[in-house]
Amino acid sequence: MNHAKTEKHDRRIVKTKRAIKNAFIKLLSEKDFNDITVKNIADEADIDRKTLYNHYNGIYEIRDELENDLIELLEQAIKELDFEKNVKNPQHIFEILNDILSTNLELCGYLMKMNAHSHIVRKIDGLLKSKLKEAMKQSTVITSTQNIDLCADFIASGLLSVYQNWFNSDRSAPLKEVSINAGRLVIYGLKDFTDL
Repeated sequence: MNHAKTEKHDRRIVKTKRAIKNAFIKLLSEKDFNDITVKNIADEADIDRKTLYNHYNGIYEIRDELENDLIELLEQAIKELDFEKNVKNPQHIFEILNDILSTNLELCGYLMKMNAHSHIVRKIDGLLKSKLKEAMKQSTVITSTQNIDLCADFIASGLLSVYQNWFNSDRSAPLKEVSINAGRLVIYGLKDFTDL
């Protein structure tokens, strides 16, 4: 009997927190982050402020949890990738990033727009660089540690810059096309984009 009560209680917590996060994401598409209040989120989630405060200390904690959820998705996807296999042809890496970004478009758009040095961007950058370095060290393609660091920095930082620019643009080019072109640039360099 006690176990059933705990399970029901846990499901209710998950459901309430999901409603709070969804309300926050919806409000981000309508307002600037600094204009959102706890009352706005509670009203949008159809709960009272006390309920919201039972789960979060405030807006920053909600944002941090959403960022961490996104990082967990990326970490899981990257963990399942065979970086050693994909380091010679990293297009698959770009496809997975595209899928994650597309699935969480509103949230990613907000997080990427914050600024180039935001917490989430630094986390993603660090995660990508460490996985790329690890894969390059295991492969025989690049042997110099200095070159491994350079390549990982170039790919990860360049990729994040491309995505940030896309999120801050009119988004006229489809995200998938941007991902494919970023992959081509990494694999083939500028020569793949010239008419020569």
